[in-house]
Amino acid sequence: GQVLELLRGVQRGSEHRQRSLGRLRRALQNEETQQKFVRLDGSIRTLTGLFTSSLAELQLEAARCLHELSHSSVPTVAEACLPVTSYLLTYLSGHSLEFTELCLYTLGNLVVESEAVRKQLLPQGIIPVLACCIQSPHEAVLEGVGYVLSQLLQAKEAPTEIIPLVLDSALPQHMLRLLCSGLKAGMGAAVEFAWCLHYIICRHKDNVVLLELGAVPVLTSLLLDLASQIPQGTPEGLELLVCPVLRCVSNLLAQTGCQGLGQDGRLLVALFLILQCFLQQHPFLGQECLWLLNNLTADDPFFCSALLSLGLLPALLQLLTCSQMATVLVLTVLCNVAEKGQWQCQQLLQQPLLPQLLPLLTLPDPEAVGQCLELLHLLFLHCPKAAADFTRQGGHQALEQHQSTPELQERAQALLDVVRQPPGAPSACQATVAAFS
Repeated sequence: GQVLELLRGVQRGSEHRQRSLGRLRRALQNEETQQKFVRLDGSIRTLTGLFTSSLAELQLEAARCLHELSHSSVPTVAEACLPVTSYLLTYLSGHSLEFTELCLYTLGNLVVESEAVRKQLLPQGIIPVLACCIQSPHEAVLEGVGYVLSQLLQAKEAPTEIIPLVLDSALPQHMLRLLCSGLKAGMGAAVEFAWCLHYIICRHKDNVVLLELGAVPVLTSLLLDLASQIPQGTPEGLELLVCPVLRCVSNLLAQTGCQGLGQDGRLLVALFLILQCFLQQHPFLGQECLWLLNNLTADDPFFCSALLSLGLLPALLQLLTCSQMATVLVLTVLCNVAEKGQWQCQQLLQQPLLPQLLPLLTLPDPEAVGQCLELLHLLFLHCPKAAADFTRQGGHQALEQHQSTPELQERAQALLDVVRQPPGAPSACQATVAAFS
């Protein structure tokens, strides 16, 4: 009854219409009221009429009511708003900032809840409209565009229906331009666009468009920029931006290798600055940094050597016991380095690495122990003297306990064969290759 009364008040067309709309807006903050309202005959039609009226105050108040409705997590409420979507798009080039912003967030909310809404918006031209809006000078509008876009790009049909349209539009170049200008567009907008790029990169395997637009240099210079701000005290919420940028670079490298990066050791220094800054409060960022470090060192001898020559190894080894995930990732990076040959292995061994590896062999995590065995294999292969040092430190007992672990026994046995060889016996390492290849 109360909801019907509110609707009638809005329909009556008296001079109190704006007040009635205000009351309706407050009532629509309630989930149950939203559902009752959309079931009433003519409710959305009335609201659409006011939303398209020539009176700016009424139009704005109606937009606020639609925005409240768009918050509903019930798909039928979002679908009831289908008749409004074309107007929402039209009004994005609206007269007032608040109005444009309301339209953007209403669209973004509707897109989340309903595939029907998304299917209707694509032919209505939402992508070209957003490509226009992203050129706005207003931070609030840019943030709203980022919000709508990130909701669209997370939709289940995005890889086939939405991402190709976005890549064909001017959106990618503008997103990169805004990220490139650092935080001038505002932190909120930068965070949204960085996530948008992440959704495109991880759900679309062929990122030629982004690579040709210079995504790798743009994003890496943004990381350098963000890391350079850390010593002066980190801006609020910086971790929210660092996370998607790290992921974008990591995933682009996983897809393409290190092309476009050039030989720039500053990226490694930046990663360690970010690690030191955020590891305590935001451990998930440590993991993101280590993923990127792994992708940088996996195929690229330059980054492996730079890690050593820039003196970053002690900082890396400090992370060995940070968390289960960190242990595995640090060991993987060390394997990447050790794989490159004798000089790299000698550098690792100078760090007293063996005493730090021994306790890791007693961990209950087979993945960490497996990586540890892999690293020992590489060290013994390139520096046979390390096997004797390892035995002196009691390494063979640590290996013996894995002779009965099904997934590790073969590798543990191969290493035991090496450490038990008398010094100077030739083919010890050759024999271990089979177990590890």
